[in-house]
Amino acid sequence: MDIATVVGIVSAFALVVVSIMMGGSLGLFINIPSVMIVFGGTLGATMINYPLADVLSVVKVVKNVFFTKVWSTQEVVDRFVEFANKSRREGILALESEVPGLNDPFLVKGLQLTIDGMEPDAIRDILETEISYLEERHKSGAEILTTMATFFPAMGMIGTLIGLVQMLATMDDPSTIGPAMAVALLTTFYGAVAANLVCLPMAGKLKKRSQEETLVKEMIISGIVSVANGENPRVIEQKLHSFVAPSARTSRFE
Repeated sequence: MDIATVVGIVSAFALVVVSIMMGGSLGLFINIPSVMIVFGGTLGATMINYPLADVLSVVKVVKNVFFTKVWSTQEVVDRFVEFANKSRREGILALESEVPGLNDPFLVKGLQLTIDGMEPDAIRDILETEISYLEERHKSGAEILTTMATFFPAMGMIGTLIGLVQMLATMDDPSTIGPAMAVALLTTFYGAVAANLVCLPMAGKLKKRSQEETLVKEMIISGIVSVANGENPRVIEQKLHSFVAPSARTSRFE
Protein backbone atom coordinates (compact mmCIF):
# COMPACT_ATOMS: atom_id res chain seq x y z
CA MET A 1 0.00 0.00 0.00
CA ASP A 2 1.20 3.50 -0.82
CA ILE A 3 1.54 5.26 2.54
CA ALA A 4 1.84 8.75 1.00
CA THR A 5 -1.55 8.43 -0.70
CA VAL A 6 -3.30 7.23 2.46
CA VAL A 7 -1.67 9.87 4.67
CA GLY A 8 -2.43 12.60 2.15
CA ILE A 9 -6.13 11.76 1.84
CA VAL A 10 -6.65 11.22 5.56
CA SER A 11 -4.82 14.38 6.58
CA ALA A 12 -6.53 16.55 3.95
CA PHE A 13 -10.05 15.46 4.90
CA ALA A 14 -9.26 15.46 8.61
CA LEU A 15 -8.07 19.06 8.50
CA VAL A 16 -11.17 20.13 6.56
CA VAL A 17 -13.49 18.35 9.02
CA VAL A 18 -11.66 19.75 12.06
CA SER A 19 -11.85 23.27 10.61
CA ILE A 20 -15.59 22.87 10.09
CA MET A 21 -16.16 21.57 13.61
CA MET A 22 -14.15 24.42 15.12
CA GLY A 23 -16.62 26.86 13.61
CA GLY A 24 -19.86 24.95 14.22
CA SER A 25 -21.66 21.68 13.70
CA LEU A 26 -20.56 19.20 11.04
CA GLY A 27 -24.25 18.55 10.34
CA LEU A 28 -24.54 21.99 8.75
CA PHE A 29 -22.39 20.74 5.88
CA ILE A 30 -24.48 17.65 5.15
CA ASN A 31 -27.14 18.28 2.52
CA ILE A 32 -28.64 15.39 0.53
CA PRO A 33 -29.93 17.47 -2.43
CA SER A 34 -26.45 18.96 -2.86
CA VAL A 35 -24.88 15.49 -2.80
CA MET A 36 -27.34 14.28 -5.44
CA ILE A 37 -26.67 17.23 -7.72
CA VAL A 38 -22.88 17.13 -7.50
CA PHE A 39 -22.13 13.40 -7.39
CA GLY A 40 -25.12 12.24 -9.43
CA GLY A 41 -24.56 14.93 -12.03
CA THR A 42 -20.84 14.17 -12.29
CA LEU A 43 -21.45 10.44 -12.66
CA GLY A 44 -24.06 11.04 -15.35
CA ALA A 45 -21.85 13.47 -17.27
CA THR A 46 -18.91 11.06 -17.08
CA MET A 47 -21.05 8.21 -18.45
CA ILE A 48 -22.11 10.45 -21.35
CA ASN A 49 -18.48 11.32 -22.04
CA TYR A 50 -17.04 7.78 -21.83
CA PRO A 51 -18.20 4.23 -22.57
CA LEU A 52 -19.67 2.37 -19.60
CA ALA A 53 -16.75 -0.08 -19.46
CA ASP A 54 -14.29 2.81 -19.11
CA VAL A 55 -16.34 4.42 -16.34
CA LEU A 56 -16.53 1.14 -14.42
CA SER A 57 -12.77 0.70 -14.81
CA VAL A 58 -12.27 3.75 -12.58
CA VAL A 59 -12.70 1.43 -9.58
CA LYS A 60 -9.66 -0.58 -10.68
CA VAL A 61 -7.78 2.61 -11.50
CA VAL A 62 -8.37 4.00 -8.01
CA LYS A 63 -7.13 0.71 -6.52
CA ASN A 64 -3.86 1.17 -8.42
CA VAL A 65 -3.39 4.54 -6.71
CA PHE A 66 -3.21 2.73 -3.36
CA PHE A 67 -1.73 -0.69 -4.10
CA THR A 68 0.45 -0.69 -7.25
CA LYS A 69 4.04 -1.71 -6.55
CA VAL A 70 6.75 -0.97 -9.08
CA TRP A 71 10.18 -2.60 -9.08
CA SER A 72 13.04 -0.37 -7.98
CA THR A 73 15.55 0.37 -10.71
CA GLN A 74 18.34 -1.25 -8.67
CA GLU A 75 16.33 -4.47 -8.43
CA VAL A 76 16.11 -4.56 -12.22
CA VAL A 77 19.85 -4.00 -12.61
CA ASP A 78 20.73 -6.72 -10.11
CA ARG A 79 18.30 -9.20 -11.64
CA PHE A 80 19.69 -8.79 -15.16
CA VAL A 81 23.28 -9.05 -14.00
CA GLU A 82 22.29 -12.41 -12.47
CA PHE A 83 20.55 -13.46 -15.71
CA ALA A 84 23.61 -12.50 -17.76
CA ASN A 85 25.99 -14.41 -15.49
CA LYS A 86 23.83 -17.53 -15.60
CA SER A 87 23.34 -17.29 -19.35
CA ARG A 88 27.08 -17.02 -20.00
CA ARG A 89 27.88 -19.93 -17.69
CA GLU A 90 25.09 -22.36 -18.58
CA GLY A 91 23.57 -21.11 -21.82
CA ILE A 92 20.43 -19.11 -22.57
CA LEU A 93 18.15 -22.12 -22.00
CA ALA A 94 19.23 -22.19 -18.35
CA LEU A 95 17.15 -19.06 -17.80
CA GLU A 96 14.00 -21.14 -18.15
CA SER A 97 14.42 -22.20 -14.52
CA GLU A 98 14.12 -18.53 -13.50
CA VAL A 99 10.69 -18.00 -15.08
CA PRO A 100 8.54 -19.72 -12.39
CA GLY A 101 9.96 -17.46 -9.68
CA LEU A 102 9.07 -14.22 -11.48
CA ASN A 103 5.82 -12.38 -10.78
CA ASP A 104 6.14 -9.67 -13.45
CA PRO A 105 4.27 -10.79 -16.61
CA PHE A 106 6.20 -8.32 -18.77
CA LEU A 107 9.57 -9.69 -17.65
CA VAL A 108 8.34 -13.26 -17.99
CA LYS A 109 7.19 -12.58 -21.56
CA GLY A 110 10.50 -11.00 -22.54
CA LEU A 111 12.54 -13.76 -20.94
CA GLN A 112 10.42 -16.46 -22.57
CA LEU A 113 10.85 -14.87 -26.01
CA THR A 114 14.61 -14.86 -25.43
CA ILE A 115 14.63 -18.51 -24.35
CA ASP A 116 12.59 -19.40 -27.44
CA GLY A 117 15.38 -18.01 -29.62
CA MET A 118 13.63 -15.00 -31.10
CA GLU A 119 15.81 -12.32 -32.65
CA PRO A 120 16.64 -9.41 -30.27
CA ASP A 121 15.15 -6.80 -32.64
CA ALA A 122 11.89 -8.73 -32.84
CA ILE A 123 11.77 -9.02 -29.03
CA ARG A 124 12.28 -5.27 -28.72
CA ASP A 125 9.46 -4.56 -31.21
CA ILE A 126 7.00 -6.82 -29.36
CA LEU A 127 7.80 -5.43 -25.92
CA GLU A 128 7.81 -1.79 -27.06
CA THR A 129 4.38 -2.29 -28.61
CA GLU A 130 3.15 -3.63 -25.28
CA ILE A 131 4.54 -0.57 -23.50
CA SER A 132 2.73 1.72 -25.95
CA TYR A 133 -0.64 0.14 -25.21
CA LEU A 134 0.12 0.10 -21.48
CA GLU A 135 0.71 3.85 -21.61
CA GLU A 136 -2.59 4.33 -23.43
CA ARG A 137 -4.46 2.39 -20.72
CA HIS A 138 -2.80 4.41 -17.97
CA LYS A 139 -3.51 7.64 -19.82
CA SER A 140 -7.19 6.69 -20.12
CA GLY A 141 -7.54 6.10 -16.37
CA ALA A 142 -5.90 9.39 -15.43
CA GLU A 143 -7.94 11.19 -18.09
CA ILE A 144 -11.24 9.97 -16.64
CA LEU A 145 -10.30 11.26 -13.19
CA THR A 146 -9.18 14.59 -14.67
CA THR A 147 -12.48 14.85 -16.55
CA MET A 148 -14.41 14.14 -13.36
CA ALA A 149 -12.38 16.88 -11.66
CA THR A 150 -13.70 19.23 -14.34
CA PHE A 151 -17.30 18.09 -13.93
CA PHE A 152 -17.41 18.30 -10.12
CA PRO A 153 -17.01 22.11 -9.87
CA ALA A 154 -19.32 22.55 -12.86
CA MET A 155 -22.02 20.50 -11.14
CA GLY A 156 -21.38 22.55 -8.02
CA MET A 157 -22.05 25.72 -9.97
CA ILE A 158 -25.24 24.25 -11.40
CA GLY A 159 -26.35 23.40 -7.88
CA THR A 160 -25.55 26.94 -6.80
CA LEU A 161 -27.76 28.34 -9.57
CA ILE A 162 -30.57 25.95 -8.63
CA GLY A 163 -30.36 27.06 -5.01
CA LEU A 164 -30.38 30.75 -5.95
CA VAL A 165 -33.39 30.30 -8.23
CA GLN A 166 -35.25 28.50 -5.46
CA MET A 167 -34.33 31.20 -2.99
CA LEU A 168 -35.40 34.07 -5.24
CA ALA A 169 -38.64 32.31 -6.15
CA THR A 170 -39.67 32.05 -2.49
CA MET A 171 -38.40 35.33 -1.05
CA ASP A 172 -41.87 35.99 0.37
CA ASP A 173 -41.45 32.95 2.69
CA PRO A 174 -38.38 33.46 4.94
CA SER A 175 -38.44 29.82 6.11
CA THR A 176 -37.43 28.59 2.64
CA ILE A 177 -34.46 30.91 2.20
CA GLY A 178 -32.15 28.89 4.49
CA PRO A 179 -32.53 25.47 2.79
CA ALA A 180 -32.26 27.00 -0.68
CA MET A 181 -29.13 28.93 0.28
CA ALA A 182 -27.63 25.75 1.77
CA VAL A 183 -28.05 23.99 -1.57
CA ALA A 184 -26.54 26.98 -3.35
CA LEU A 185 -23.39 27.05 -1.23
CA LEU A 186 -22.85 23.40 -0.36
CA THR A 187 -22.93 22.20 -3.97
CA THR A 188 -19.98 24.46 -4.75
CA PHE A 189 -18.21 23.20 -1.61
CA TYR A 190 -18.76 19.54 -2.49
CA GLY A 191 -17.61 20.07 -6.07
CA ALA A 192 -14.42 21.87 -5.01
CA VAL A 193 -13.55 19.23 -2.39
CA ALA A 194 -14.18 16.26 -4.69
CA ALA A 195 -12.17 17.80 -7.52
CA ASN A 196 -9.20 19.14 -5.58
CA LEU A 197 -8.83 16.60 -2.76
CA VAL A 198 -9.72 13.41 -4.65
CA CYS A 199 -9.77 13.44 -8.45
CA LEU A 200 -6.87 15.74 -9.37
CA PRO A 201 -4.41 14.28 -6.80
CA MET A 202 -5.30 10.72 -7.85
CA ALA A 203 -4.87 11.60 -11.53
CA GLY A 204 -1.46 13.07 -10.71
CA LYS A 205 -0.45 9.94 -8.79
CA LEU A 206 -1.52 7.73 -11.71
CA LYS A 207 0.58 9.77 -14.15
CA LYS A 208 3.59 9.47 -11.85
CA ARG A 209 3.05 5.73 -11.46
CA SER A 210 2.78 5.36 -15.22
CA GLN A 211 6.12 7.14 -15.70
CA GLU A 212 7.78 4.92 -13.10
CA GLU A 213 6.37 1.72 -14.59
CA THR A 214 7.33 2.76 -18.12
CA LEU A 215 10.90 3.47 -17.00
CA VAL A 216 11.20 0.04 -15.38
CA LYS A 217 9.79 -1.66 -18.48
CA GLU A 218 12.22 0.24 -20.72
CA MET A 219 15.03 -1.04 -18.50
CA ILE A 220 13.66 -4.58 -18.82
CA ILE A 221 13.64 -4.30 -22.61
CA SER A 222 17.24 -3.08 -22.63
CA GLY A 223 18.23 -5.92 -20.28
CA ILE A 224 16.39 -8.60 -22.25
CA VAL A 225 17.94 -7.53 -25.55
CA SER A 226 21.41 -7.38 -23.99
CA VAL A 227 21.05 -10.88 -22.52
CA ALA A 228 19.75 -12.16 -25.87
CA ASN A 229 22.85 -10.70 -27.54
CA GLY A 230 25.10 -12.45 -25.00
CA GLU A 231 26.67 -9.25 -23.70
CA ASN A 232 29.04 -9.13 -20.74
CA PRO A 233 27.29 -8.69 -17.35
CA ARG A 234 29.44 -5.65 -16.57
CA VAL A 235 28.39 -4.02 -19.85
CA ILE A 236 24.74 -4.80 -19.15
CA GLU A 237 25.02 -3.19 -15.72
CA GLN A 238 26.51 -0.05 -17.25
CA LYS A 239 23.73 0.10 -19.83
CA LEU A 240 21.00 -0.23 -17.22
CA HIS A 241 22.68 2.30 -14.93
CA SER A 242 22.09 4.90 -17.64
CA PHE A 243 18.40 4.78 -16.60
CA VAL A 244 19.28 5.47 -12.96
CA ALA A 245 20.29 8.71 -11.25
CA PRO A 246 24.07 8.72 -10.51
CA SER A 247 23.47 9.02 -6.77
CA ALA A 248 21.36 5.83 -6.80
CA ARG A 249 23.77 3.63 -8.76
CA THR A 250 25.32 0.63 -6.99
CA SER A 251 27.70 -1.60 -8.90
CA ARG A 252 28.14 -5.31 -8.16
CA PHE A 253 31.62 -5.23 -9.72
CA GLU A 254 33.24 -2.74 -7.39
